Amino acid sequence: MNVPFFNYQHIFKSNEEKFISIIKDIGNRGAYILQKDLQEFETNLANYIGVDYALGVANGTDAIWLALLAANIGDGDEVIFASHTYIATANAIKFVGAIPIPADCRADHMIDPKSVESLITNKTKAIIPTQLNGRCCEMDSLLEIAKKNNLIIIEDAAQGLGAKYKGNGIGTFDKGATISFYPAKNLGSFGDGGAFVTNDKKMFEKVKILRDHGRNEEGVFVEWGFNSRLDNLQAAILDFKLSYYDDEVKRRREIASIYDKELSNVKQIILPPPPGNSDYFDVFQNYEIEAENRDSLKKYLIEKGIGTLIQWNGQPVHSLTTLGFKGTGLPYTEEMYKKCLMIPMNTSLSDEEIQYVSKNIKSFYE
Repeated sequence: MNVPFFNYQHIFKSNEEKFISIIKDIGNRGAYILQKDLQEFETNLANYIGVDYALGVANGTDAIWLALLAANIGDGDEVIFASHTYIATANAIKFVGAIPIPADCRADHMIDPKSVESLITNKTKAIIPTQLNGRCCEMDSLLEIAKKNNLIIIEDAAQGLGAKYKGNGIGTFDKGATISFYPAKNLGSFGDGGAFVTNDKKMFEKVKILRDHGRNEEGVFVEWGFNSRLDNLQAAILDFKLSYYDDEVKRRREIASIYDKELSNVKQIILPPPPGNSDYFDVFQNYEIEAENRDSLKKYLIEKGIGTLIQWNGQPVHSLTTLGFKGTGLPYTEEMYKKCLMIPMNTSLSDEEIQYVSKNIKSFYE
């Protein structure tokens, strides 16, 4: 049996006729940039999340970058973020002139509020918690730290659309959240795409101008800006996929429940928190385990036709000494990265395939 880690072809073929009709409709109307399809998607996305505003931008990295600019984060400011994240988070901080300060994570792989607090200096201006693998961070503690130190929070929710903490969705906690629509995301486009979502009207208005060359709704160029617009074709595709996004999340949670049932007694691995009634509603963008003899397990699963992935090639951001980071000093992240492995988590998987993955993980450790 062959169980791919991801299956782009399945996504297209499952709604091929609809996707083709969307492409034809956009082409026949010649509606490519900043048209009604984008506006409709932005409205529907904001309503889905439960925020006042949503703006489509070119990609998730730009969304972080533009949000930082809108919040007046710049030269010499320090921004604390999770080392267990994609380099894009740090890139966005760096390219507004700020200093990226990586923090440790904890057992659920989310940023550790205690680590965040220990890193605050008189230069710290913001915290960017990554809502990783479809799970929200412990936002109460982070909000308390931010309030105490007069900091802002911008959520990196590239992997977090639909995730909730104590009933509140991403983008509702402070200045807003950034989202990626990279094809592998739960809500993925057919190319690059991203969004900024917020309840903050000033942040919304600023990002809206910045993403379109500094131009306001009257077409007047009121400040320096950039070209970072989500194109109309991607917006129309995403709007259609958003209409059945709850089904996507439901299936991912079902898959996580099966993994939890099948693998919870394997002492050599640590599973992510299971879906259930708690403060967290996880959407399982990924299913990331910690495994003893990780590299040997990965090789074994490949031999059995099972796709796996070590997130970001096993490189936490603080380990990137070529970019000026120290490489050490975050003990939990460093130990965790020796063990982390993502196993298949996508809605093309059948129950039989999930059982096959589970059976082979168990057989490896027997």
